[in-house]
Amino acid sequence: MVTRTECLSYLETLLEPNRFHDYCPNGLQIAGSEQIENMVSGVTASLDLIEAALDFGADTLLVHHGYFWRGEDPRVIGIKQRRLKQLLINNVNLIAYHLPLDAHPTLGNNAQLSQLLGLEVDGRIVGTGDPAIALCGCLAEPKSVPEFTDHLRQTLGREPQVIQAHNRPITTLGWCTGAAQGYIEHAAELGLDAFLSGEISEQTVHLARELGINYFAAGHHATERYGVLALGEHLAQRFDLNHQFIDIDNPV
Repeated sequence: MVTRTECLSYLETLLEPNRFHDYCPNGLQIAGSEQIENMVSGVTASLDLIEAALDFGADTLLVHHGYFWRGEDPRVIGIKQRRLKQLLINNVNLIAYHLPLDAHPTLGNNAQLSQLLGLEVDGRIVGTGDPAIALCGCLAEPKSVPEFTDHLRQTLGREPQVIQAHNRPITTLGWCTGAAQGYIEHAAELGLDAFLSGEISEQTVHLARELGINYFAAGHHATERYGVLALGEHLAQRFDLNHQFIDIDNPV
């Protein structure tokens, strides 16, 4: 068990959210219990995740995608009202970290994805945020496009969408989880064989072909399950918490 204040103070030091120009507030978004003992982590604070957390007896919900995004309707109505109501009446804390969780060098989404896929990290890709969040590196052994596609399918449990721009073996690549398809041009400038992200846009297809870089869209949710899981387990070990990661299926 730990106090909410102590847990948040530790997270501020660990994730350094003030370094990032983010699209949402990081840290405590909804105040609930003063004491944290039962924590649920998950990717997105949907109503399904909230209800599953309540079934677990959670006093705290830790997510990557929280609320209060820049430019959204500020009114507490509809879906927002129903989500907030469940957290408030049950006295559950909502703690969310977006870009700071993408970027953390060991617990972050990109770092965890590299460990999961066996990617060797050489550095960060300049131009992918301030500070930069996308990583670049290499495979332990070169793979053909079909081989790397199968590796993604088997590891993430999702069929990736592939835009093949060349037939060379994939040795070097860049990656950034979630909706980071716009970073493909920065990856191409480095002469990388491939770029991996979660989502794909219409223009990504043309960019990949014209830049001569293979592109893999492995799923926004599928690529971002692992940072919040690692962070939840880290907090559970440090503060002796009951922790459960709950994966709400999302095909996107």
